[in-house]
Order: sequence, then structure tokens, then C-alpha cells
Amino acid sequence: MEEQQPRQERAAREPREAPEESVALRFQRGFLAGKRLRDLPWEDLEQILKNSEDSSPLLTVLQKHESMGAEPLEQLYEAIGDVLNTEETTQCYKSYLLPSGDAITLCESVAIISRGTTGLVTWDAGLFLAEWALENSAVFCNRSVLELGSGTGLTGIAISKACHPRTYTFSDHHECVLQQLSENIRLNGLFLPPKSHGHGVAKEEISEAELPGFQGPEITVAELDWNLVTKERLAELQGPDVIIAADVVYDPELTQSLIGILQKLSSCNGDGEAPEVYITCTIRNPDTYCRFQTELGKVGIRWQVVPSPQKNLFSYDQHANITILRLHV
Repeated sequence: MEEQQPRQERAAREPREAPEESVALRFQRGFLAGKRLRDLPWEDLEQILKNSEDSSPLLTVLQKHESMGAEPLEQLYEAIGDVLNTEETTQCYKSYLLPSGDAITLCESVAIISRGTTGLVTWDAGLFLAEWALENSAVFCNRSVLELGSGTGLTGIAISKACHPRTYTFSDHHECVLQQLSENIRLNGLFLPPKSHGHGVAKEEISEAELPGFQGPEITVAELDWNLVTKERLAELQGPDVIIAADVVYDPELTQSLIGILQKLSSCNGDGEAPEVYITCTIRNPDTYCRFQTELGKVGIRWQVVPSPQKNLFSYDQHANITILRLHV
């Protein structure tokens, strides 16, 4: 088994940017991704302004705050907070910038848990997996991809836009998640056939040639209950070359269901070759993570840690303990 790549190594390989450019980019990413105001890099901005020879108006405001003994930017927090809180809503739109300059815009829940599910928000592991995929696009190029537990769709939409898979199947089980996922796919300009989820997998009703300017893989949204799904149902997915999932290893019961569906999928590939499987884990409870690895060993599934993405593209907790495992099913 390979050891996890230290995050310090990734940071060392990232191209160095001017402090002003780096802070501005972090502000942009954080703002578009709907981060809380207190999570934006205000202290870094303040330090840059203090060290700048340009006596800008903003610097004057900061110095005035300091001379009064007030918390820097406190009034700015309050003013923006008043605007953001004028109207309650259960949903919001967040945007995530790709290296190409294109943006992925998603409708997400404002609550971590809503409608009885955690699948209506984008989680750090999904962003981490998307970063890795963009750096390793050859894994997905011209191949059939199945994503388990797609949630809001960030990872799959990023791969579909930038990694050129032949087909991409998003999957989940909760009806509200499937509805929001389908809306997000269409919101980002990817063609989704009508009624593409439910008890069967929909086929393309319109050929790509009939869609003016259509670009991208053949997209499907499938309803998959890991506990009840049959091999016949999985055979309808046409034998994926690559299987991915993010943040699905957090519950021991869910772990057993995940391993079960991976075993079924490994025998469904028509050409007899086992698919490549990549599972991204946020390690919140080391015992749960270790148990997952132990259960993999019990059924003969080998695993290895994949090197982390070298460049941070999205705004998420950089201190989170996230790793990608490649499973040999």
C-alpha cells in the first residue's frame, strides 16, 4: 500500500503567484462558491494593503478602524450580512471556475442536511476529486464513466466539460437529489435526454447530429439503490470503464453497500476487463476509514493511494484530510 502524499509536497509544486494575485483569486473563488464572509482571506488582504506603498482609500479605512480599536472590516461584515439576510431562502447558486475560464454553476441547498439527505450540497471530497480528474484527464478521455453518489453534480460536470469522456452516467438514489442533479446538468449546457432517471436507464431519443452545436459526452442520470440493485439493472449501464465516487465512506453500513455494488459492477463489463475504480474519502473518523480498507481486504479488493492533485483550483478546506484510493476490483 502506498502512503498518502503530504499536502506540503503539493503546495511546493504549485506555481508561485504574486501575493496580490493569489489573494484576489482566492477571494474570487470563495465569493463565487458562496463561502461565508468570515472564511474569505481578509487578514491576507489587510496585510498586503499595509505593506503596499500605495495609500489607497481602503487602506485608510483599515487604519482608521485600527486607530479606533475596532475589529478590521467589522462594519463591512455587518453591511454585507444585512444584505444577504434580508430574505430567507432554502437554495442558492454557487459557481466554480475551471482552468479554461469556464464556470460550473450549481443550484445547492443552503443547509447541510435538507429533505432528509446530505446530497443537495457540494462536499470537499467532490471538489478534490474534480481537481484530480482535471489533472488526469487521460483516465476519462473517450471512456465510459459511472459516478456513484453524484449529489449536486460538480465532479461529473467538470469531467464531462473538460476530460472528454465518451459517456458519463451520474447516479444517486434520493429523488430530490436526482431532480436537482438533472437541473444542474442542464444548467451547465450538457444535453440530458428527457426522463433519464427512474427504474430504467433512458436511451438517447435525439442523435447528437440533430442537436445544433452539441458538444460533450452522452449523459445519463440513473437511480441506483446500492442495496437493491441487480446485476441485470447494472448491465443496462453498458459496462463502465471507470467508476468514481466522492465522500461515500462515512458510515459503516453504507460501506458494506458500496463494496457490494462494486463487486456486482466488476462482473458487468462486457469485455471482461474490470473497471478502474477511484474512491475519494474525507477522513473524519480514522476508524471508519480503516474499517473500509479492512472490509475491502476481506473480499479480495486491493487498494492503493493515488497522488493528490498538485494544484488547488477550488475553494474548500485545505486542512481537510482527503485522499483518493484506486481499488482493484
